[in-house]
Amino acid sequence: MTARERLALALDVPDRAAAMALVERFASDFGVMKVGLELFTAEGPALVRDIVAAGNRVFLDIKLHDIPNTVEQAARRAGELGVWLLTLHTQGGPDMLAAGARGLREGAASARRGAAAEGSGAGGAGPNADAPIALGVTVLTSDADAPPEVLKERALLAQRAGCGGLVCAAPDLPAVSAAAPGLLRVVPGIRPAGAAQADQRRVATPAAAIAAGADVLVIGRAVTAAPDPDAAAAAIVAEVTAELGAS
Repeated sequence: MTARERLALALDVPDRAAAMALVERFASDFGVMKVGLELFTAEGPALVRDIVAAGNRVFLDIKLHDIPNTVEQAARRAGELGVWLLTLHTQGGPDMLAAGARGLREGAASARRGAAAEGSGAGGAGPNADAPIALGVTVLTSDADAPPEVLKERALLAQRAGCGGLVCAAPDLPAVSAAAPGLLRVVPGIRPAGAAQADQRRVATPAAAIAAGADVLVIGRAVTAAPDPDAAAAAIVAEVTAELGAS
């Protein structure tokens, strides 16, 4: 994976106009665009479709946590939208996680069949041609005290339930990687050296996170709130590229 493929930009903005402006501005640096609760609540599925149609992979970070049937149906709709990554909270338990992972896969498959039937090509070709991945959220990065045994338990739970990846803080990577090897590791709380931590408690620099085993880094305010966002993005890309070359 290139540096761009390893970087997800958090579109933590209130509306479509601001989100699409970020997508257009930073698509050459960030291969994944993350839509979180604020933006999804404001703009809904239509925005996700627009970002996918613009040629971007989408990480829908809404941390589904409900009864299994509700989560399965919500995940199915996410799969139909063409998202690449979808978060499910591991606190929901094995049945809920399995239902969410199943719904995501089936929704994506249904969308591909529908696109093929309409004669619009392979259905799912392009940035989201890969199978979608359900991510089990272990412990939020705002939680300063995450016992290793809880991390390991939740990582293993996600793996056994059929999730293809995990969301965890960089300091948690050794514990979750040992408990559930082979899963995609998505890491928020990334802060370049000298950047403010804000409400994140367990953070790491881009290079340190890559060195610890992160697959995808989630970057938000470190770029979008920087005095010079373009320079901040370029510096992060350079840092990740250098770390990948050294590893």
